[in-house]
Order: sequence, then structure tokens, then C-alpha cells
Amino acid sequence: MGRKELHIISTGTQSLRHFAEIAGAIEEYVDYVHIREKSRSAKELYEAVEQLAMQKVPLEKIIINDRIDVAIVTSVAGVQLGYQSLDIEKVREKYCSLKIGASIHSTSEGIVAERKGASFCIYGHLFQTKSKEGLLPRGVEELKEITEKLSIPVIGIGGIKPSNTREVIGAGAKGIAVMSGILEAKDPIQRVKEYVRELSKGEGTR
Repeated sequence: MGRKELHIISTGTQSLRHFAEIAGAIEEYVDYVHIREKSRSAKELYEAVEQLAMQKVPLEKIIINDRIDVAIVTSVAGVQLGYQSLDIEKVREKYCSLKIGASIHSTSEGIVAERKGASFCIYGHLFQTKSKEGLLPRGVEELKEITEKLSIPVIGIGGIKPSNTREVIGAGAKGIAVMSGILEAKDPIQRVKEYVRELSKGEGTR
């Protein structure tokens, strides 16, 4: 039930300044802005948060991939953890108020993440995407199973376009996560509105 979420995740290929400018322009339409920059230093990630704040992106909308230290120091909403990150349970014990996202690729991983204290899961990749070239997309079948077995929100990711957004929401996802689909669009504001329009059709479902 309720409004479906839109998460924006940095591509790792744009300058942080350009990413912050786009995020600032579309901030009112999105629920969370993820800084996912694996090659960046802690100092650079700190500066990325500062740039987002300068563009009027609220700290409570910002999630940092993996770097718990930067998330704590900058007082952002939370962190997104993967299989190489610190254990969810350990992070939850130390930082009970932090929003913790878990990147998952199966139902079993989702069950473990929820048990350990994850606030939400991001599952994918669902459709063909250039960021996962050569890897078969998972589709929405297991997404349905995951959303039925987990009580925490599940966000779909990977090759999601406005045209297939309804398929993801129909599988029980609480929302979607988008990278290049918005951040590399010729008109990011127009594109984000297209996603929001499709997500709004899902209000009141599951």
C-alpha cells in the first residue's frame, strides 16, 4: 500500500559536480539520492555530500554506498551495503537510527538481510542494462517471491524504464532505483516526471 519510491543512484562515470547539479534539479521528484562511487576516497565522498547539500538536496534523502564512516560524519540518511561491506547486524547494533539498505540477488539473501536488521533491500538487475553487459537479467519472477516473503520494502533496479516500471511495481516492489535512465537523459527533469507518473499509478497497490 501507499506511495512508491524513486531512488536515484549515481553512475560512477559523471563528475560529482554534474551529478549534484542534476540531483538538485530533480530532488523534489525523488525519495532518495544514492552516492555510489566505488573509486572515490572518503574525502571525495564527503565533498559529494557537501555539493548535494549546496544544491538543496536534504541530508535525509542521501544514502552513501558502503562507507559507513562518511555517512555518520555527514549525518545523511543511511548506507547501502553489499556482500563486501560490513555485516548488517554489526552496523545495526552500533547505529540503530541509521537507514540500512541491502543489495541482494536472491530470496535467501533478502531473508538474511531482513533478519539482520536491513531497512530495505535493492534487488536486481531486472532487465538488460549496459552497466551489466553480458549478464542475464533476473526478470521479475523472483522479485515476486522476495516481496511476498519479506516485510521490509524491496526496491527493483536494473534497466528500468518508464515503460516497464509498472511490471516492477506489479511484482510487489515498493519502488524502483534508476541510474543512467535519468542521470544520462537529455532532459533529466522530463524523464524523472515520466517515472513518477508511472509510479503514481501504483499508489494503493500491494
